[in-house]
Amino acid sequence: MEISTGKPSFLRNIMVRVLLFGVLIIVVRFAYVVTITGESCNRGDFCFFSLPDNLNFVISGAGSGASPIDAIRSASPADDLYTTRDWIKSVHFYSSIFQDLIADGYLSPESKTLCVETAVGQEVHSLREIGVKNSVGISKKAFRPLVLRGEGHAIPFEDNAFDFVFSGGGRLGKSLKQLEFADEITRTLKPEGFAVVHVGATDTYSFNSFLDLFNSCRLVKMRDIDGFDSSMPHIREFVIQKYSDVDGHHHRKNSAGAESGGKCWIPGYKRDLIRDAEPLIKEEPLKPWITLKKNIKNIKYVPSMVDIRFKSRYVYVDVGARSYGSSIGSWFKKEYPKQNKTFDVFAIEADKAFHEEYKIKKKVNLLPYAAWVRNETLSFEINHDPGKEVEAKAKGRGMGRIQPVKRSTSSDDLAGEVNLIQGFDFADWLKNSVRERDFVVMKMDVEGTEFDLIPRLIKTGAICLIDELFLECHYNRWQRCCPGQRSQKYNKTYNQCLELFTSLRQRGVLVHQWW
Repeated sequence: MEISTGKPSFLRNIMVRVLLFGVLIIVVRFAYVVTITGESCNRGDFCFFSLPDNLNFVISGAGSGASPIDAIRSASPADDLYTTRDWIKSVHFYSSIFQDLIADGYLSPESKTLCVETAVGQEVHSLREIGVKNSVGISKKAFRPLVLRGEGHAIPFEDNAFDFVFSGGGRLGKSLKQLEFADEITRTLKPEGFAVVHVGATDTYSFNSFLDLFNSCRLVKMRDIDGFDSSMPHIREFVIQKYSDVDGHHHRKNSAGAESGGKCWIPGYKRDLIRDAEPLIKEEPLKPWITLKKNIKNIKYVPSMVDIRFKSRYVYVDVGARSYGSSIGSWFKKEYPKQNKTFDVFAIEADKAFHEEYKIKKKVNLLPYAAWVRNETLSFEINHDPGKEVEAKAKGRGMGRIQPVKRSTSSDDLAGEVNLIQGFDFADWLKNSVRERDFVVMKMDVEGTEFDLIPRLIKTGAICLIDELFLECHYNRWQRCCPGQRSQKYNKTYNQCLELFTSLRQRGVLVHQWW
């Protein structure tokens, strides 16, 4: 008779104990999820025995012209990430957001959906979990199976590929290429498809600037919601819909932001901005060289009043720039509040004496011409010798003044150095150089030519492209040297200057009286 050694029973007992220990761990984890974190076991984050099937996908074949969700294969998810508290919190947040959008009819389980610049795929995971299976994300770094490699300003999918596009986390507002980011969302969105974009809480100015980025879409809904972390405690959610026929859609404004007849379309938020600006000086100052210079301290700059972050480009144009240090270097670079934005700087200066200096200013675009109402040759008088300036003033002409070329000119009519220069149609240049979606700041000091340039800008509608204007208006002001005497250098009055400023503000341009 054989005697049993008891080894099988011993091994069996060990296996049973290990199994029971494993079950105990599962029960403890389940209890932790339900009682401590308040989660249910329908999530795969803690309850690994119910890991959702939609995590085991990876989309392949993404690239230029690729179909978004055609080819899938198995992959192993990063389980450790899915058990972090931040991951669970964000997934819960986005699940709630998407469920609301489904309830409102902007999203459906059948929607082909793209999440733009989703770092580790919380949005995609949330979509798949609530039943939107055809979902994919893009980010600078791929995070498979949820996220492919791609960026918001260069989405690696074909035109009209998605029914629904989502951009959360304020990523569009943080992008250095906001216009391209918005254009790519519009491009990949199907006609009549919906896009939802989350940005940090905005004021009315930036709200409208944001909508201008999506000029092929219409705003459907907007709401304010609480964020899920301290980086974005308050969120503004925009739901926009792509027009069914982008090419056939007629906008109320033309490319210069003007309605028919050259009149600017002035939305309420621009009127509010002008209303809150510093008041114009109504009474002619007896000492303009003091009063106007002091008034600079009262100026309320646009970026000090509103958020300009959603403009597609930032431009500063100095008309009558003279030397770099005259205003670009001494004022705009140092004093103007730019909200950390990089501005394209244009210096328009006809005086050749200043051209050489700009050759070493790599970040300034010099236009060595005279801003004028058409393209033509002009006579440009400039007085470099201080001894000649008195004579120049006496003849009603001064530094940097331009006028059309006369057929014959007597030497007695010339008080200073006169050169022939090329004038260009400034309004036409402006309309071809900037767009309504740009933020355009301009300083104009053109020795009386403003009474030619401003009417031309108004007539062409180019004035509507200027967000903020610092204008020095030249009139027969009281002279510092001779009390009771007016300068004969200019034939305009202070009231005519005041009318010019008033008309500009009435057209939606925040103009400041400059010195």
